[in-house]
Amino acid sequence: MDDILRVVEKEYMKETGRDEFAPGDVVMVHERVSEGAKERIQVFEGIVLKRAGGGTREMVTVRKISSGIGVEKTFPLWSPKIEKVELVKKLHTHQARPFYLRRLRRIP
Repeated sequence: MDDILRVVEKEYMKETGRDEFAPGDVVMVHERVSEGAKERIQVFEGIVLKRAGGGTREMVTVRKISSGIGVEKTFPLWSPKIEKVELVKKLHTHQARPFYLRRLRRIP
């Protein structure tokens, strides 16, 4: 059963570049947002807290500071709504744990 699932998922995971980042890195997630009949690209830039799941069900949690308040957003990584994930800066962290990364004050 797993082999069949991997074959089906493989055709949805053809785009490369979404595997380049790890927890602690700064990324820009370009997400398609539809407002009525219009569609636009909204960019969410922040530090990657965690990656969870595997295959087409993989999720990534990104955190940014907006007006002094921390905002976290979880994206389905292989969703058609995600235009691209761009690596801004590769950071070295001592721990790749969400509770540790939330306390970092060097988040852009």
